[in-house]
Amino acid sequence: MYKKEKTEKLKNNIKYLIKSRGETRLSLCNSSGLTRTTIYNILEGKVVNAQQSTIRKISDFFGVSYKEIETVDIEKKEIIESSISLQGNTNPAAVPVISERFLVQSLDKRIGELATIHPLTYYFGAACNLIAVLLENELNGVNEAGDLLIVKKGSFASDKERLVCNKTTGKLLITRDPAPDLDTFHVVGEIIEERFNVR
Repeated sequence: MYKKEKTEKLKNNIKYLIKSRGETRLSLCNSSGLTRTTIYNILEGKVVNAQQSTIRKISDFFGVSYKEIETVDIEKKEIIESSISLQGNTNPAAVPVISERFLVQSLDKRIGELATIHPLTYYFGAACNLIAVLLENELNGVNEAGDLLIVKKGSFASDKERLVCNKTTGKLLITRDPAPDLDTFHVVGEIIEERFNVR
């Protein structure tokens, strides 16, 4: 029964993430390196126990937690974490500030958990699932140590700048590549604001 619940959560989360991130089944296949058959079988409910490597590629593609994609209703979670009121007023979102050296180990953690163990800054705008990355090294020749990048976690189909992290070297990079190589990079998310020299 537990496996069935996890499979159902995985299927529903993939469907939600494809729709909410403006992706398609094809773009997910092309960017994650998974076959169309694999994705379709999961979404059709024909897979009882998806391989861990498959789940990792899907969660990396969407920039969501590997653990959560099988166990949490991501749509419900994002609604709760959203700071937009129904009346149209935007309350400031509390955003955990994560130093560059702790970034990779923080990617699988929930925003609520990160907010309890890291200092906070605030973002005034319509957004959810935000983290702030405090740079400790120069980045792309534009940003310096002490700059803060407000990042919407996840991988989105857009031409906006996104922050990625090299899996081998741990170095951060800003790219506009809509489909970075997921074997080489962790996708941190889309950069929505830069704050210079906050330290």
